[in-house]
Amino acid sequence: MSTQSFRINTNVGALRAYNALARLNTQAQRAQLRLASQKRINRVADDTSGFNVGKSLDAKITVMKAAQGNVGSAKDLLATAESQLISIKDMITQIRGKIADSANPVSDSEAIAKDIVAIGKEIESAFAQTKFNNTDLLVSTANGAGAGFTFQVGASSSDTIAITYGTDGSIDLVGNSNTSDGVVSGVSSQVASALDDIVGVTDADSIAALDLDDFESAVDSALGAIGNYVQRLDAKDEFLTSAILNSQSSYSRLFDADMALEQLNATKAQIGSQAATAMYAQMNFAPQQVLQLFGG
Repeated sequence: MSTQSFRINTNVGALRAYNALARLNTQAQRAQLRLASQKRINRVADDTSGFNVGKSLDAKITVMKAAQGNVGSAKDLLATAESQLISIKDMITQIRGKIADSANPVSDSEAIAKDIVAIGKEIESAFAQTKFNNTDLLVSTANGAGAGFTFQVGASSSDTIAITYGTDGSIDLVGNSNTSDGVVSGVSSQVASALDDIVGVTDADSIAALDLDDFESAVDSALGAIGNYVQRLDAKDEFLTSAILNSQSSYSRLFDADMALEQLNATKAQIGSQAATAMYAQMNFAPQQVLQLFGG
C-alpha cells in the first residue's frame, strides 16, 4: 500500500474510478441513444461539421425531389399536347383524303364539304379546349403556350428549362390571331387562316382551293419540338435520379447509425461500467484499512 492510501480526507483512487465509471456510462448512453434513434448524429455537438454538411445535403435532396416532380409534370404536359397534336395531324390527313375524293367528278361535293367543315370544327375545338390543369396548351393566353412554360429542373433556382414548342418551328403554331368564327383565339396567322378556310368550304371549288401545307408544317414543327423537349427532360430525370441517390448515400453515411457497431459499443460500455462499478466500490472502502492502525 502506497502512502497515498493512508490519506482518508480525499479518496483520490475512488474519485478516479468514479470518473472512469462516468465516462463509461456516457459512452453506453450515447451508443444506446444511437441504437434507439438509428441516428449517428442526434445533436449538433455529436459532429458539428457533419451536421452542417448533412443538413445542406438534406436541403438539396428536398429541392431535387421537387425538381424531379417538375420534370414529371413537364413531361405530362407535353404528352397531353403531343396527343392532341397527333389527333389534329390525323384530322388534317382526313381532310386531304376528302380533298382527293372531291376531285372525283361523280362525288357529292356538298356532302364532302360538310364532312370537311365538321372535321374543321373539331380541330378548332381541339385548339380551344386542350388544357393541362387549366393551362392552355395549343393557344396563346396569359398562362398558355404563347409565352411558353418554365420549369425548375435542378437543385439551383437558375437550373430551368423553358418549353416553347408553340413557337419553336419555322412556322409558329400559336400567336395573336383569331379565327373569323370566333371559336379560336391565340393561334398563328397561318393556323387561323387555314381553319377559316376549312370551316368555310361549301363546294368543289372551295375544297380544291384549300392549302393545308403551312398549317400542317406548324403542327409538325410543334410535334418535333415536343419530341426534343421530352428527350431533354428524360436526361434531366435520369440525372436527378442519380444525384438524389448519391446525395442520400452521403447523408446516410453522416447521419445514420451503424447498428452493429453501436451495439458493440453499447455492450462494451455496459460491461466496462459493471467492472468500473465493482472497482469503485472496492476503492471507496480502501481507506478503512487505516482503522487497523488504531486497533488494540
